Amino acid sequence: MTKLSVNVNKIATLRNSRGGNVPNLIKVVADIEDFGAQGITIHPRPDERHIKYEDARKLGEVVTTELNIEGNPIDKFIDLVLEVQPAQVTLVPDSINAITSNAGWDTVTHKDFLKEVIGVFKEQNIRTSIFVDPEIRMVNGAAKTGADRIELYTEQYAKGYESGSKLGIQPFIDAANVAHELGLGLNAGHDLSLKNIKYFKENISNLLEVSIGHALICESLYLGLENVINMYLHRLK
Repeated sequence: MTKLSVNVNKIATLRNSRGGNVPNLIKVVADIEDFGAQGITIHPRPDERHIKYEDARKLGEVVTTELNIEGNPIDKFIDLVLEVQPAQVTLVPDSINAITSNAGWDTVTHKDFLKEVIGVFKEQNIRTSIFVDPEIRMVNGAAKTGADRIELYTEQYAKGYESGSKLGIQPFIDAANVAHELGLGLNAGHDLSLKNIKYFKENISNLLEVSIGHALICESLYLGLENVINMYLHRLK
């Protein structure tokens, strides 16, 4: 079964909007795990506009499944990951003021940098993943960095599916097959939803994990958090 890692950035955004502790991020994370999710994802940014660095430290102590920390490996981020020791770190090339992630790594141009950073994390037995576009060249480049996994950036697929076309799945199938041949584990994330996750899962047979946040939280406003998590788990079987 493909694992579901729930990105809780939006929970932190809601909390921060009032300056208090409602909703309580730690309690929501515990509930999400109780509801059946197999992982928790956070993406702290330098301005801490949603997940704060202190949140990451606290979650490192209480998450009982797998904690995945995403982010651009600036010095502050690297220090945080080494301190928290999550199960997985996902390297994302987002700019400091990016609203959300909008591109994968150029693993060819940045090979030496990524290799150096990944080496630091692997010395601490932290599983490493690189956020990449579904391009064969970038998958090949990722394999040369020493990464354990890649995370396919799925916005392109989600947009095509929403417009009624399923042809956009093909680059992801090709990239997934190459990753498997190279011994890279496969994750996926960005704009995956209850509408499009089943078809994606059915066509990507070696999919280990999906990270879903924005859509899952939006869907939960109508259907309830526990119900939505179980709907995702059903589609990921």
